[in-house]
Amino acid sequence: MNDLNSILMEGNLTRDPVLSTTPSGTLVCNFSMGSHHLYRKDEEQRKETSFFDVEVWSRLGENCAEYLRKGRGVRVVGRLKQDRWRNGEGQPRSKIKIVAEHVEFRPMKKQAEGNPEDVETDAQDGAGQPLGPPSEGDAQTIESVEELSVI
Repeated sequence: MNDLNSILMEGNLTRDPVLSTTPSGTLVCNFSMGSHHLYRKDEEQRKETSFFDVEVWSRLGENCAEYLRKGRGVRVVGRLKQDRWRNGEGQPRSKIKIVAEHVEFRPMKKQAEGNPEDVETDAQDGAGQPLGPPSEGDAQTIESVEELSVI
C-alpha cells in the first residue's frame, strides 16, 4: 500500500520553463512557481510568498514548455519528491520538489490598463504571438490549453 502523497498548488511562474531530454530520450520540463499566503497580524494584512520547483514529464512537460512563460498563473496537482545527494565535502543535502501530474494554465492577467493591445491573453505567447492550433497528445486530444492533463 502506498502512503498518501498529494499536493495542489496554485501560483505564478517565477521564470520561463526549461525543457530537456533525459539520456533515455524522455522529455522533462522544469519551472519554478511562487505562491502567496495572506494573513493578518496586529490588524495589518501581510503576504508571505513561498517558492517551489516543479518537474513535469513527457507530453505534458512539452506543452508546459511551449505555452507557459514567467508570470503566468498555474494550478499544479502532483506529488512531493525529495532528491538527496552529497555535496563536494561529503555533506548530505536534499531538496523537495513537486512532480506534476496535472497542470492547469490560468488565464493571463492584463499587462497594461486602458490599452487592449497591451493585454496578453491565452491565445498569445509571452511575445504576443498567436499560440497556434492545439495539437494531439500521446494519449488524449487536447481541445484547449486549459484542459491539458495527464491521463
